[in-house]
Amino acid sequence: MTTPSDNLPPLRVLLDTNIILDWLLDRAPWAAAAQPLWDARESGLLIAYLPASTLTDIFYIARRATDIPTAFTAVDRLLSGFGLLPVDAALLQQARALPGNDFEDNVQIACATNAQLDLIVTRDPSGFQAAPVPVIDPSQIGVHLPQS
Repeated sequence: MTTPSDNLPPLRVLLDTNIILDWLLDRAPWAAAAQPLWDARESGLLIAYLPASTLTDIFYIARRATDIPTAFTAVDRLLSGFGLLPVDAALLQQARALPGNDFEDNVQIACATNAQLDLIVTRDPSGFQAAPVPVIDPSQIGVHLPQS
């Protein structure tokens, strides 16, 4: 039997670094609030992307919050379950030209724009005001998923 979502492509989203850290480090209350993101990813309704440059930040933060083996496990989970978006000099120049004071957020905006993603998911939308890609809070993901 075919459902409507069988004919729709999965939602393609960039996840802000903090959303990833919430999930990897089980940071309450945000990890539970973002659970629908992980469920949608597991069921194939959503493809999650990260800028490749965030893996070093995630490793560093996970290592400080836990230990080195756990931080490497976190990196391995990201490498196997998420799409990585390239970050090169041209993208960094594009990010630098964006308004706003948070260069990391601007890199994420440039990545999402260049990859033509559907959404950026963040708990802190203030850093993404210049984004041409729609920005949502993790709790809003259900509204945007293909419906079955």
